[in-house]
Amino acid sequence: MTRAAQRLLAIQSALTNISVSDDQKVDNFILPDGAAMTAKADSVSPTNSIHIDGLIVCEYHLLDRTAQLVISAVGTQFENTASHVPSFQVIEIFPTSQVSSPQTSRNDISVKDIWATVYALFTLYHVQEIIPVVLSQEINNSEELRSYLLRSGLGRTAHAPTASKEEIYLHRATFWQGAGTQGYHNRGWLPPSSFSVAPFPLIPSFTRTPIVISGHPLRPPKPEPGETLFRRFCPSIGETLEFTYFDLRSGSATSKHLDTFHRWHNSERVNKAWGERGSLEKHRAYITEIMNDPGVLPVIMSWNGEPMGYAEITYLKENHVAPHIPGGPGDWDRSLHVLVGEDKFRGTVRTNLWHRALIHYCFLADPRTESVMGEPKADNPSIIKVDFDSAMHIRTIFDFPYKRSALFCVPRYRFFRLDLL
Repeated sequence: MTRAAQRLLAIQSALTNISVSDDQKVDNFILPDGAAMTAKADSVSPTNSIHIDGLIVCEYHLLDRTAQLVISAVGTQFENTASHVPSFQVIEIFPTSQVSSPQTSRNDISVKDIWATVYALFTLYHVQEIIPVVLSQEINNSEELRSYLLRSGLGRTAHAPTASKEEIYLHRATFWQGAGTQGYHNRGWLPPSSFSVAPFPLIPSFTRTPIVISGHPLRPPKPEPGETLFRRFCPSIGETLEFTYFDLRSGSATSKHLDTFHRWHNSERVNKAWGERGSLEKHRAYITEIMNDPGVLPVIMSWNGEPMGYAEITYLKENHVAPHIPGGPGDWDRSLHVLVGEDKFRGTVRTNLWHRALIHYCFLADPRTESVMGEPKADNPSIIKVDFDSAMHIRTIFDFPYKRSALFCVPRYRFFRLDLL
């Protein structure tokens, strides 16, 4: 076998052997707005219910037929023989006779509840790229919901002009990209905030520092100190992951974030990786500088409200990494610089969850972000494995004055195409 063929096989193996998400149960599942959802895919019972805060918002059952979303073969001799395109069992969604809230009438399903239902389905059937559904005519507002699913991009109808348009093919990739959230309801992973209204307009700006000279788009103003930027429940560990903008507080008073950051950086493990051991005032000055940089977002990561780590989410265009990126970064491409401060929150399962969630946040925050990158030390096998497990690949290896780095990258299309969330 030629060396080129061996490399192609290695790439294929790396892409197909990525561990899929374990989050496939919906039992006391906490939605981003704090509501509790329960659903069961019980093969014994023909009907399954979606409960939110103890009320049944809708029901669904599996129909005795499958559907297949054929796209590229349409119009060719393979249109009706595209067996390589997977077929999935069709799911019918219908109302419950129970009124779920004062805002909805009997046999109605609200937009935010149908989004939660899609969330439940893509949690239960997360290995499916597509879930074909039909909306029962018993739903009074079925046309409203159909329009919502199609106009938001959560779903599409069959591509072939002659195919039935009854089924709506829900897309896993568009769901995880936030389709059907902003502008429709406040139940998404990005809490309602003036900061989360994207995209920010394109206005030219410029950065000149001792290590960077770059033109780039103007960046949006920073969030409020302590503002929650992202929230997602992770069923595999039964805890909620949150990203919060750093709360430094002004003047001489300290803050919980600063005290925690200071303690972490004076631990041997964190200092070995970051080299920022020092006084509280040194760390205050460090964070102040980061918060004054329009291109960097300092974030505290928490499990169930308990701080566990720190991340810097950076725009690459005005970062000192940019000259080392082959072809240069895109205007909205971002990079990650991360530490886990609490030993009890280390481990492969949690690390994969927060690392993929950081990438998820970057892509949700602006739809123009095409790639998320990282530049760990080239001889750091643990973080390199984490990057590979998040579907990143190595673009190049380069030298800073103080370390040799491996430049890792994951493009938007690949991240959402695979079952990573």
